[in-house]
Order: sequence, then C-alpha cells, then structure tokens
Amino acid sequence: MNNTKGGEFLIKELEAQEIFSIEDFSDEQKMLSDSAQEFVDREVVPNSERFEHKDYALTEASMRKLGEMGLLGVAVPEEYGGMGMGFVSTMLACDKVSGGNGSLATAYGAHTGIGTLPILLYGTEEQKQKYLPDLATGNKFGAYCLTEPDAGSDANSGKTRAKLSEDGKHYIINGQKMWISNAGFAEIFIVFAKIEDDKNITGFIVERSTEGLSFGEEENKLGIRSSSTRQVFFNDMKVPVENLLGERNNGFKIALNALNVGRIKLAAANLDGQRRVLSHSIKYANERKQFGVSISSFGAIRKKIAEMATAVFVSEAGSYRAAKNIEDKIAELVEGGMSHQLAELKGVEEFAVECSILKVFVSDITQVAADEGIQIYGGMGFSADAPMEAAWRDARIGRIYEGTNEINRLLAVGMLIKKAMKGELDLLSPAMAISKELMGIPSFDAPDYSAFMSEEKALIKNLKKVFLMVAGAALQKYMTEIEKQQHLLLNASEILNQIYMAESAVLRTEKHFAEGSVEAAMAQLNLYKAVEKIITSAKEGIVSFAEGDEQRMMLSGLRRFTKYTKHPNVIALTEKIAAHYVEKGGY
Repeated sequence: MNNTKGGEFLIKELEAQEIFSIEDFSDEQKMLSDSAQEFVDREVVPNSERFEHKDYALTEASMRKLGEMGLLGVAVPEEYGGMGMGFVSTMLACDKVSGGNGSLATAYGAHTGIGTLPILLYGTEEQKQKYLPDLATGNKFGAYCLTEPDAGSDANSGKTRAKLSEDGKHYIINGQKMWISNAGFAEIFIVFAKIEDDKNITGFIVERSTEGLSFGEEENKLGIRSSSTRQVFFNDMKVPVENLLGERNNGFKIALNALNVGRIKLAAANLDGQRRVLSHSIKYANERKQFGVSISSFGAIRKKIAEMATAVFVSEAGSYRAAKNIEDKIAELVEGGMSHQLAELKGVEEFAVECSILKVFVSDITQVAADEGIQIYGGMGFSADAPMEAAWRDARIGRIYEGTNEINRLLAVGMLIKKAMKGELDLLSPAMAISKELMGIPSFDAPDYSAFMSEEKALIKNLKKVFLMVAGAALQKYMTEIEKQQHLLLNASEILNQIYMAESAVLRTEKHFAEGSVEAAMAQLNLYKAVEKIITSAKEGIVSFAEGDEQRMMLSGLRRFTKYTKHPNVIALTEKIAAHYVEKGGY
C-alpha cells in the first residue's frame, strides 16, 4: 500500500514500484475490462450513426443493458445492490464503457458519478437503502442539478431557493437548473438550493414524480448529441424533509467532492476514446495511398501518430497512478477505523490536486488527438461519414464540464498553496533550499546515468525545482493577493501538470519496460515536450514579476534545471514509436 499524500509528488522522490499502472491489473480487473469493451464493440460502435442522430432512446436502452451487466454499480457496495469494487476498478469501467460513443459516455459518467455518489457518500442509511439499489442496477437513472443560468463555476451563487413548509414536513423549492445531463430519462435528481437566506447551498434528493418538477426541451448541442440535456424547473416543488441530503448548508461541500470524483473519472472516460481515434487514424493511414505508397510512410503523418500514441501512454500512466493512490488512501483510512463512507470522501479529497491535473491534461490532449485524426484523414476527416468528425465534436465538451479547464488549472495550484498554508504539505522548506542552491556554485561533476531512466528521473527532480522556484518567489511577492494573479497561476499550473504526467510515464516505463523499448521512447519523447512547455511557462512567469538580479538569477536557475546531459534525438524517438504502431495497425 502506498501512503503518498496528495500533492506530495512535488517534494518526494518515488520509486517505480510505488506506482500503479495498467500492467498491474488483477485478473478480476482484466475480466471487467474485457466485458465492458466487448459490450461497447458489440452494442455501441455499430450504432454510431443512430447516436449521432439524437436517438435518446438508444442511449437509455444502452444504459439499461449496462445496468444488467452490473457496470452501473461497480462503485456501489454489495449491500446496496452493487459490485463493491475498488476505486481503480471504477476508473477502469469508466475507461472502457466510455470509448465507443461520447453520448453514452456522458450518460454513464453522469449517472455513476455525480448522479449516484452524493447519495452513497452523504446519504442517510434510509436514503441509501431506498435509492442505491435502483441506481446500481439501472432500474432508475440519476441526474445532478447544480448549474444555473447565472451560476456556473461559482456554484454557490445560485438563485434556486427552498423554504420549510408551515407544517414542517416539506421543503418548497423554486428555481431552475440548466445543462442537466440525463434529465430526459432520469428518475432521481440531486438538486442544490439555498434554504431561505443561508450562506451556502444544500442538497436534496428529488424524484421525477414530484409535483412542481418540469423540464425544458432537449438542447441542440455541438456534440454528445444523444446525451439527454435539458433545463429543469422547480415551481413550488414539495420535497419531503427526509430527502435533505447531508446537512443543511453543506451542499457546496457535496458539490465539490462529487466534482473531484467527476474530474478524475472524466480523465478515465477520455482514455479509450483516445485509443480508438489513434487506431482509426493508423488504419486509415495504412490504407490510404498517395504517390503510390501508404500515407503512413510519410514523416509528417508518422510524427502525428507517434505524438498521439505517446499522449495515450502518458494519459493512462497518470490516471491509474492517481486512482490507486486514492484507493490506497481509502483502505488506509478504513483500517484506521473510519467508516467506508467517510473514507471514500477523504480519500478523493486528499488527491483533489491530482484530480484537477488529470481532468485538464487528458481532456486537452484528447481534443488534440481528435483534431490530428481529422488531419490524417484529410478531406474525409471533415465528413460525417468518417468517425473523426463526431469524435472531435464529442471531445470538445471535456474541457468544459466538471469545471472548465481554466478553473481546474487555477484550482490545482490554489489547493496546493492551501495545503502548504495549513501545514499539510511542506513546500516552504524545499523552496528555500532551492533559493540557496541558486546562490551557490553548481556542481560540474559528471553524474552517473547508467541506470535505466536515471537521467529522466534526475531531470524530473529538477523540473520540480522549477515549480518551487517560480511558485515560491511569486507567493513571497504577492502573498494573499496571489489568487488575483491568474495569468501567473496558469503558468504555474502548466508546469505542475507537465511534471506529474511526465513523472507518471517515466515511472510506469521504469517499472514495466526495458531500455530501448517503444514505451521508453514514449516516456522520453513526452519528457522532452514537457521540458519545452515548462521552459516557456516558467520564463513567462518569471519575467512578469521578477526584475534585475532576481530575474537574472531565476532565469539562470531555469536554464540549469532544464538542462539535459545528453539531448534526446527527438526525430529518432518519433520514428521508433510511429514504426511500432504503424506495423501493429493500432494502439
């Protein structure tokens, strides 16, 4: 069991054996993966055209089949009708179910995540007994009603209000919600409203049959076209007092923790989509002939394939690393005497920084993959008759829901700073040590990089110094006003994201693969790209707030900390990766 704390990757050197990846799946997890993938290949992919033509009934029918297979209740304990599997398995189910179609992926994610987890994590025993068995088996579906016309990222500013009835038996709710996934067929709604003049929102469980509940028409969307998305209206809606979820004024906490889970699950939901886009692209490039040869033989196409494959490898590495960290934290808390319900909450909350990192990185890179897929297909990629056009449109929502990527970038750094301020994470001592290191004379001894991945790990250690140097100096300058420096926080977030994902790929490679392998080439190529992005972001940040000798010293430190002893041959790495996957015919 790994007892790593959330955000600690910045100041702790991990051994490869301490991280978890796809190669570590148990036999039970492999069976789960195969079952979900077989379902998608049989029931979902052949019906792609129906999903693109707003066949909401098909989405609902597919969800019911997933319920019959047990795939809606992977995270729900057995006593409530679920499979009671660990966090890694819930990520794996989300990964494999979501790859075939964006509409089904959205319905699945909304139901199993934000539609079910608030009851599992915050519900009373009576509420769990009443609602979870139906949600776990697909007899009923869930939806989550948080967003309003004037309350998006600022969820606590919603205008939906609740007041206690005169007889004290009901809360009477008035207001509206928008962009509610599954609203067309959900039976159970998690609704957030402020009770009278409360400072914070409160959660409620609302059944579809409740008088005063009504719905708008289906939204006409860019992508995920068969995902039911409607406005939801409350007109003197009477909700029994026993359907209050959690505690009064605690709805914001429920919303945040549900979104933390949603963020890492969103990363998982993009993984198989990436794999399928890449495999389609390779297949098309192998079959498409120009100038008498397959276009997969052209360097420009091979570069795209190599970078897309690398992105999948890195996305998998970070996603399952964090998932296992969360699972281990939950187990540690349960062993310490905490209830499983509270342990789940605290386990995910502990790794909220990593959840935001993954949400941003994987949804960004999935959009890039779909865009490159269109480019490889050329004119055919722009046609709705080819799979890339729908993949590109469906991928676009990933950067918006579960909190926009901009919000999540700011959140990741902000949460890290708060951990440091609370004394949960000592970032100050290493930041001060780096300041002293910059004043000292660098060592000119040639390091020993004979061990596999040793230079890459040494470079990642130095990249962490870049983050601590920039973030530490910025925090010292702006103190409590740092939250207003959004440009600077976005730069810091890019550095943070690249470090976590690059380290995940390098450790995955060191643990499971050999020197000279295609996986080693992908880890090295990704690290090279990460270094370049970190240099750009760090330099932009440094010159924005430092001047004179301080600026010169920090820029000198940036050059020192991003320096390779032996520069990788990027074109050779790219060709090695491309050759492997072109010959294989897919990912």
